[in-house]
Amino acid sequence: MPGFLIDLDGTLYRGTERIDYAAEFIQWLKERKMPYLFVTNNSSRTPEQVSGHLRLMGIDAEPEQVMTSGLAAAEYIRKQQPNKQQTGRTVYLIGEHGLEQALKAAGLNIVDQEQPDFVVQGIDRNFTYDKLNLAVRYILSGAQYILTNPDHMVPANGGAMPGAGAIAASIRTASGMEPVIIGKPSPIMINYAVQQLRLPLEEIWVVGDNLDTDISGGHAAGCRTALVLTGVSKANDLKRWMEMKGTAPDLVSANLREL
Repeated sequence: MPGFLIDLDGTLYRGTERIDYAAEFIQWLKERKMPYLFVTNNSSRTPEQVSGHLRLMGIDAEPEQVMTSGLAAAEYIRKQQPNKQQTGRTVYLIGEHGLEQALKAAGLNIVDQEQPDFVVQGIDRNFTYDKLNLAVRYILSGAQYILTNPDHMVPANGGAMPGAGAIAASIRTASGMEPVIIGKPSPIMINYAVQQLRLPLEEIWVVGDNLDTDISGGHAAGCRTALVLTGVSKANDLKRWMEMKGTAPDLVSANLREL
């Protein structure tokens, strides 16, 4: 039986607007008892907030069905330094509520004015020069730099705004250090989601609207991939992407009904 890792923005909704056939697609999976998770690069929201947003648009969702890059970042750190107590792992955080809650739920200790084990950075709409200065200082003093996702721009109010990747550009430039990237197109978050589905890789489909994140991430994790042409990537982007990557999505569909 196939399982599905489903992107959100551009695949199921655009901001507060539900994309056609999104609710029907999830209902179709439920009726056939096909396992699925919602997988998002967004680290600013908790799983409860993500599932609540989906339900407001008529898409059936529970918090335990949501994998965010914040949760995956916390899980990644939890698996580091196996001989160290969870409460002994310290984190300097640049991020918002969802990421903070994920780190705290994993038993990590968030610090500000002391050298941490990790600098964890996601989107932060209150990012300042002081935060940049501390992050760079800590990274250069040995903290491991964790980036929830590399998205340069993210959808906002019918347009777009700078994302976590835009903030990361300043930290990377100043520190000269590259982060461990958790969200798509890195396979790390997808690998954690795969573990939750407990299915063979060849039975798992990554479904999304973005060739450079969803489809690239699915390929990197060894999953099958399905591109829906309802968001970022369009049919005329396929040739460029396939030439660059030397591969193609397993399926390309106009929308979720066709998929």
